[in-house]
Formats: sequence, C-alpha cells, structure tokens
Amino acid sequence: MKHAPRAAGASSFILVGLGVIIALLGLALAAGGVKLAGLGGSWYFLLGGLAMAVSGLLIARRKPAGAWWFAAFLVATAIWALADVGLQFWPLFSRLFMFGAIGFVVTLVYPLLARANGATPGRGAYGVAGVLAVALVIAVINMFVAHPSVAPTGTGPGITPVDPATAQKDWAHYGNTEGGSRFAALDQINRDTVSKLQVAWTYHTGDVALSDGNGAEDQLTPLQVGNKVFICTPHNNLIALDADTGKELWKNEINAKSAVWQRCRGMAYFDATAPVAQPTQPDSSAIIAASVPAGANCQRRLLTNTIDARLIAVDADTGAFCQGFGNNGQVDLKAGLGNVPDSYYQLSSAPLMAGTTVVVGGRIADNVQTDMPGGVIRGFDVISGQMRWAFDPGNPEDRNAPTGDATYVRSTPNSWAPMSYDPAMNTLFLPMGSSSTDIYGVERTALNHKYGASVLALDASTGAEKWVYQTVHNDLWDFDLPMQPSLIDFTKADGQSVPAVVIGTKAGQIFVLDRATGKPLTQVDEVPVKAGNIPNEPYSPTQPKSVGMPQIGAQQLTEADMWGATPFDQLLCRIDFKKMRYDGLYTAPGTDLSLSFPGSLGGMNWGSLSTDPVHGFIFVNDMRLGLWIQMIPSQNKGQAASGGEALNTGMGAVPLKGTPYAVNKNRFLSVAGIPCQAPPFGTLTAIDMKTQKIAWQVPVGTVEDTGPLGIRMHLPINIGLPTLGGTLSTQGGLVFIAGTQDFYLRAFNSGNGEEVWKARLPVGSQGGPMTYVSPKTGKQYIVITAGGARQSTDRGDYVMAYALP
Repeated sequence: MKHAPRAAGASSFILVGLGVIIALLGLALAAGGVKLAGLGGSWYFLLGGLAMAVSGLLIARRKPAGAWWFAAFLVATAIWALADVGLQFWPLFSRLFMFGAIGFVVTLVYPLLARANGATPGRGAYGVAGVLAVALVIAVINMFVAHPSVAPTGTGPGITPVDPATAQKDWAHYGNTEGGSRFAALDQINRDTVSKLQVAWTYHTGDVALSDGNGAEDQLTPLQVGNKVFICTPHNNLIALDADTGKELWKNEINAKSAVWQRCRGMAYFDATAPVAQPTQPDSSAIIAASVPAGANCQRRLLTNTIDARLIAVDADTGAFCQGFGNNGQVDLKAGLGNVPDSYYQLSSAPLMAGTTVVVGGRIADNVQTDMPGGVIRGFDVISGQMRWAFDPGNPEDRNAPTGDATYVRSTPNSWAPMSYDPAMNTLFLPMGSSSTDIYGVERTALNHKYGASVLALDASTGAEKWVYQTVHNDLWDFDLPMQPSLIDFTKADGQSVPAVVIGTKAGQIFVLDRATGKPLTQVDEVPVKAGNIPNEPYSPTQPKSVGMPQIGAQQLTEADMWGATPFDQLLCRIDFKKMRYDGLYTAPGTDLSLSFPGSLGGMNWGSLSTDPVHGFIFVNDMRLGLWIQMIPSQNKGQAASGGEALNTGMGAVPLKGTPYAVNKNRFLSVAGIPCQAPPFGTLTAIDMKTQKIAWQVPVGTVEDTGPLGIRMHLPINIGLPTLGGTLSTQGGLVFIAGTQDFYLRAFNSGNGEEVWKARLPVGSQGGPMTYVSPKTGKQYIVITAGGARQSTDRGDYVMAYALP
C-alpha cells in the first residue's frame, strides 16, 4: 500500500502534463483558426482547436470525458479531412498524423483517467491504441512509397528492339539531335539489365562551382563523338576525355568569369570533313558551304559561348584554339550591344550548330532596370567566326551589325535557353524571353509585345523570320520560354503525320506547333484573365491556355491545397494564401500581395523534354513552386540590382530602376521552408502524343539530402521535390534523371513510371544525363556530371560514367 501515493502522484503528473500540452496546442490552433475564419477561410481550425482545448483541460483535471472529447475531435477531423481532400495520401497525412499520434497517447493513458475516477478500466482502450498504432505505422511506411499523381494507365511505351541501321552513333549535339530529342536509339542498357549498372569511371574537372547565392552551378550535358567525351566546366574550361576510361586527352583552360550565373550547359560540334546535306523541304534556303583550308587546324571543332560573352572555337582533336576563327579562336559577343555590365549579359546555354552557321542568343538579367542590353540573336560562320546575320527583335528587318556608335535596340526580348534546328528546312526554332524589366510592361514597344515569350522560327542561313507564335501576351510573370524546343512528328486526328515543334513553359503549359507555319496542332484557348492595378499597364484581356495538352503542375490552387508537415504550418499557409490575391495561373502582379503559381522558376525549365519517337511519347520533369509578388511604389533612386539569381528567390524589395516601382518577391513557403501547396513538388510525367493524355506521373526526389529549415532529414521520404536538369529517354525502355535535390541518378521504366535503378552520387546534380556506345569496345555508357544540387551547399567537380559489368 505504501507505493500507492507515489503511483497516484506519477499518474497525476502524466495526466496534467498531457492535458496542458493538448490544451495549449488546441488554443494555438483556435487562435490561428480565428484569423483564418476572419479571412473567409475554413472554420475547422477554430472549432477543432476549441475541442482540443476542452479535451486537454478535462484530461488535466483527470476526467475521462477528456479522452472522449479527443476521440470525438479525432473522428470529426478524419471526416473533415476526407471531405476536404479525398483519399490523397500526403494531404491526409498533414491533417491526421499528428492528431493520430496524440490520440494514441490519450488511449494509452485512458486507464489512468478511469482509475483516477474510481473505475476499473477494461482492455478496450488498449485495443483502440493498437488500431491507432497500426494506422500510424502504415502511414509511416507510406511516407517512403511513391504516390503517383497519375497512376499508370497501361498505355506507356513498350519495347521495340533497336535496328542496328538506326542505332545512335554519336551524341554530337546538346539535345543529342539538332532537334533536341534527348532520345538514344540504344538498348544494351534496358529494363532487364539496368539493375546491374555500376560506375565505370570517374573524372574530376578541377572546377568546383562555389555559389554566393548568385548562381554558380554545374548544369552540363556532355557531348560524345567517336572515342571522345567533351565537357565544359562552369568557368567554360573545355576538356576531352577518353570515352572508355575517362582519361583526360586534352584541356583548354578558358577560365571565364562572371559576377553572376557562372555555368556552362553545353557545347556545339562541327566536322568540316563531313559532307553537308542540303535541305529537302521545298522553299528552304541553301546551307552555305564551308571548308577548312588544307593544313589548318580544327578540321573538327568544338564551340562554346562563355559566361563572359565570347564565342570560342577549339580543335576537337587537340584542344588548341582554331586559327582563322575570329581573333585567335575567339569572337567578342559584346560587339554592338552598347553598355554591357558583366552581370547583365551572359551566355549560359549551348551554342547551336545549324548547318555551317553557329547561332548564339544570350541571357539578359531579370528585373534589374529598363535600360538593358538587347536580346539580339546572331549567326556566325563556323569556320571564320564572321557574323553572317543578326536578328534584332527591336529592328528585325536589318540583319547587319550596327556601325559607329549605334547599338542593337536595347531591352528587347532575348533567347537565353537552348535552341533547335531542322536541317531538312534549314530552320532555327528559338525560345524567346521577355523584354526588361520582365514584370513591368508599360514601356514595351509593339515589337517587344510581338516577340516576348514566343517561339520564333528563323532561316538559319539568313536570319530571316519565318513565323512567330506567342505563348504569353504582355508577359508580367517572367514566364519566358525556358527550354529547347523539341522537334517531333505529330500524328493528327485524321492520321496525317506533321513535322511539329513541342515546347513546355514555366506556366506548366505544353504547346505543339506546326513546324512550317507555327500554328497550334492541339487546342489552345484564349481565356479571359483579370488585370492588376498598375497604372497604364497594357494588360491583355486574355491569355493562351494549351487545353489540348496536359497541364503539368498548373492546377488552380484552393485553400484545401495548402499543406504542411503538421496541421499548424498548414494553418499558417492557409492564412497566407487567404491574405493574397489569387486569380489562377495569370494572376497579374500589383501593389497588393499576389500569388503566382507556378512562379517564374517553373513549371518546366531549361532541362527540356525528352522524347520517344519510336513510340510517340514525350517525358517532362517539373518543379511546383509558387511565388508571392508585390510591386512597391518607389522613388526608385537606388542602385540597380546585381542581376543575380538571388534576385528572383527572395532578398527583399529590389528596385526596378527606371520604373516607378520596386518589386518584392519570394517563394511561397511554410515556416518550415517547405512549399505551401500539397506534394508532389516535382514530378516526372509521360505523355502519349497520339492521344495527348498522361500515361503516368510520379514524384521524383526525396528529402534525404534536404528538409525543413534546410536541415537534412537523411530519410528517403518520397515526396517529390523540384527538379532542375533534364531527362534522357532510351530505346531500352528507360528514362534517366539526376536533377533532383537528393544525390541520385535514377532510371525509370518508361512504360509505367516505376523507379527501376538508382545510384548514389557524391553530390547532387543539375546536369543532363547522356549516353553513347563506345566505337572501340561496343559498351554503352550513361554519363552524368555532378557539381551540386540547387538547395544544397555540397559542391563537387565529378564526371561519372556507368556501364554494365
């Protein structure tokens, strides 16, 4: 008997402590609920918080009714959650897991409550606790399982063996083909053999991209021709490696530097000894002949445009600068641009080899000031480096370089992303960006409006415009076209096959255009949109929506889509959501707080689509990140912004110099640093181009190397994270991707989206996977560069090749 008071004291301490915790949590929930209800949001949090508070107070007073109150609250919460989001795992997890865990504890202490009131407890509470424990364990197990946002329909690509006559010989262009297929007609590595892949060789470039927040990153897709693999580093150093061993064959240290945006996504290759095939389509201009003088170097040449605005050609066999190309192998790309601070103009995407013309665009820094360099696109003779033509979006009829003190027209739309080329038409396809200042259009000219956020087709020999198709009118969201247009054969409803261009956008749209005319081949509607409140802004009353193709991660958000790891950060996201003006995809920025989803980061980005031309599919990876935006009236006499990456990912109000506004924008994240909308935050999607339907969509990436508040969770929770970097599709029935926030290269079954292989990388990767078969050994390799993932501070200089044993 002498132990009874001590036992009673311990149980009293447990009950009071648990009751106080539950009551405080309930009061916090109710306090947030008052705020949310006042904004016109859900009343659940107010009512549920009060119920929790009552439950906690009763438990603290050792009343069994407290447990019954909590049971009623838990049942009501489950009913509300199912009504709110249906049977979706992650939304239900956010609403139920924490409360379920508290309910489990309450059922365990119920016998103490019963004894405190003189009753003899039965075993029912332990039975309920057992049921809750099983439910919690099942929920935890499901955190590590992929939950497809579109379950496999059974219509994904099958397997067609590679015909040796059509097998891939080289990966000689950024997107494998000039038309950006990112598809390899190779099948040595296939669905049956991929599990045996292992590291074949590793090379260190010696160039680690250390970022100060302004975007020093490795984002490369290597090239391969014959027994050489070519790479460029973030400082544009050019290196050739042996395709079988990774041994360095030569290195040319360019060491280009920029204050911002330090990277090299790719290179171009040209073989002057190979015959030039003339276009086969009627009304196409001829490809200009080009040859290297006998005895001169660079019969085969590698070209890169540097981050500090040079076009460089080196001998692909030796790495030496090409004599006869520009000035000792280099051409100054700042010529004709006028005042060009380093941080305002860079070339980050690969140059394009179009017949014998090498074509370059350029990145103009976003949201800096109204007076910026022009977005001119130029074509150069691949042998001499002489400019053949310039397409100036502000003066499209004059294709010559400016003379004297004249410059290309300032602040015009630019083309920063990779371009494509159709040799049969001798035509270029360019993804166009916006004119400065990206989110303020009052001063835009008619030509700025014409070319902004459009696909532009040009004659590769002359630079003459063939057609232009716009995907956003008066773009105020920085929805510039971010990726290489991919050239496919599209089958229309009547069975006729048409050469087409397919491109994805930051707004989650996919456009399919006739290659000859630029007209849409799938349905595009002009949908009415609301204006913002910026005086004199020429708001477009409608915007194009590509309804004939799937919308990727561009759903219209509702309050129920808000999410958090717990109900509390979900509640705060709901409050933030209700505070903002949000009219859907094209919510125009104004002086109030507005939400853009997807934001200017995407949606889809520069990694581009991969295709399966054999079976008629495309593969799309995306990120789902909202941005909140506020235009702040300003005297705007401060210094212009740096033009770095941090500008678009949150650093307080930034002056839009030359306009009456500054802009404040940041990612729409919870207090834990997690996107506020429900997962997935990044997916991989297979689209059947014959039906324009999704065949499967799966989350990509875990929180193993990231997590709330930037703390690594070291857990492979398969939530799907934003992806940055492209995919590779193969005729072996696989899709490879490395551009996740965790440190893996993965392979997915292209038929159903199942992850069939992954390899741990030393650091994350934003590179594009590529593949080739060695002409020497006949072995197929998968190659990826790993320099670091976007949200990680871990950086490296790895080039890694995988092969079968």
